Amino acid sequence: MKNVRREAVIWINLATVVITWVILIFLSTRELQISWEAVKLLPEVVTGYTVLYLIFVTWIWRLPILQGWLVTFPDLQGTWQGTLSTTWQHPGTDKTAPPIPIILVIKQSFDSISCVLYTQESISYSNAALLSEEEESGLKKLSYVYTNTPELNARGRSPIHDGAAILRIISTPKRSLKGEYWTNRKTTGEIELTFRSRKLLENFPDDLTSTA
Repeated sequence: MKNVRREAVIWINLATVVITWVILIFLSTRELQISWEAVKLLPEVVTGYTVLYLIFVTWIWRLPILQGWLVTFPDLQGTWQGTLSTTWQHPGTDKTAPPIPIILVIKQSFDSISCVLYTQESISYSNAALLSEEEESGLKKLSYVYTNTPELNARGRSPIHDGAAILRIISTPKRSLKGEYWTNRKTTGEIELTFRSRKLLENFPDDLTSTA
């Protein structure tokens, strides 16, 4: 998925360079005219542009006002809370387990994204993650592959395994993620999440443990 819209970036880059150059010319010569002194300021223009670019990719791209028309992907960083439902059936009973509470912690920068999913008894770390957009519908998705590591006392019924998930990114009426997962244990299921907070949790929260 392209991080920014190319047409907008071309004009913004051009305007940034020109404005930076004009400001430096005025501060140096007090005159807005092209001269040899103005040309000698070009290395400083490049430095100023680089600094502005670094500020943009570090902080500015997250601003909601830039979403859509300039930055093509949403800022998902934070902790998401919801449930995981599995199609796995208990041997001999043909009964599926009830949905379990989960949290998904997404860490995102301008050019990378990673996911950690916590349940009460396991942690899943993404090995690769990708934001994508369908050209015709504009539907945005978060896809990732992961390794799930259950706690030691749960590995008798749930060994370490790999899997993948594709989650649809929903903006309205409230921020949410919804989709499916599947594993190399031949299990599948559904994931539903809503945004909890910008704080990046590092463990399964106590408030969900107490109500599970």
